Amino acid sequence: MTDTSDLSGIDRTSLFPPDLVAQARRVLEAARAAGLHVATAESCTGGLVSGVLTEIPGSSDVVAGGFVTYSNTAKEISVGVPRDLLDLHGAVSEPVALAMAEGVLQRLPEADVAVAITGVAGPGGGSAAKPVGLVHFAVARRGLPARHVAHRFADEGRAAIRLRSVVAALDLLEQAIATQPTLQA
Repeated sequence: MTDTSDLSGIDRTSLFPPDLVAQARRVLEAARAAGLHVATAESCTGGLVSGVLTEIPGSSDVVAGGFVTYSNTAKEISVGVPRDLLDLHGAVSEPVALAMAEGVLQRLPEADVAVAITGVAGPGGGSAAKPVGLVHFAVARRGLPARHVAHRFADEGRAAIRLRSVVAALDLLEQAIATQPTLQA
């Protein structure tokens, strides 16, 4: 089969903006220095966090894996989010984001830190309670309690919401990698 795609005019050095790649590189370097492996569970970002992390050569020594859990069924099957949690709170919620991050650590024993993203990227799918731009994040690290953050990004388009979500997820990974678990006496 011959590839007839026209790639002229496309930056073939990276699929992502340079500042995003630089941020991902910092996450990888911090994880590598700490001897940690990272993983993801992504809904509205559709694998973009994993994508930007693995854009960098050598990332395989730090990235344990990633799950794209776009549907509720994928959230259940891939990362073990309980159906009753989804039914009670909806996919775009704090409890589901936390369950996604914790589920990654249960499913991937080599992962030390996991980030999860679930939100409404638009243009449709929003409601008064969960408007377009609402994104829930969670980060879990072995030995530490999982942490949740919610962002209400401006409705400036699907691509912008998704890219802002990737930046926020990388920030959470970087913070979790820098946080040292305390030893229990």
